[in-house]
Amino acid sequence: MTTLNPYLSFRDNAKDAMTFYQSVFGGELTMSTFGEYHASEDVNEQDKIMHGMLTTDKGMVLMGADTPNGMDYTPGSSISVSLSGSDEAELRGYFDKLADGGKVTVPMEKAPWGDVFGMCTDKFGTDWLVNVGSEPGQAPAAG
Repeated sequence: MTTLNPYLSFRDNAKDAMTFYQSVFGGELTMSTFGEYHASEDVNEQDKIMHGMLTTDKGMVLMGADTPNGMDYTPGSSISVSLSGSDEAELRGYFDKLADGGKVTVPMEKAPWGDVFGMCTDKFGTDWLVNVGSEPGQAPAAG
């Protein structure tokens, strides 16, 4: 099964935003920081949210994260589309087609949390995140 999930980008306020969305929609909220994954050497980013996921009782999934200091952030263009699932061939096929004529920003490779992950911007300027794991949309486990 492949899922299509909104993935929102923030600058230094992902925790507050995701907590707010939980108050609106209910559900279970999980969040991991850059520090938990040793994903940034910038001491100012250690407590920022690397991945947040809200899963509601109605089956809605909303994801979000803080944009690292070294990356551009323009409010209003702060959304990415996330594809996730367990069928690697299917998801790699989507990734390759989306990247055709666009730009690969993170190649599809094994990520620190153990899944295969990649990012690209399609030829229309839409940012895509593709994650292959055993649980669709599953938040990475700290480790």
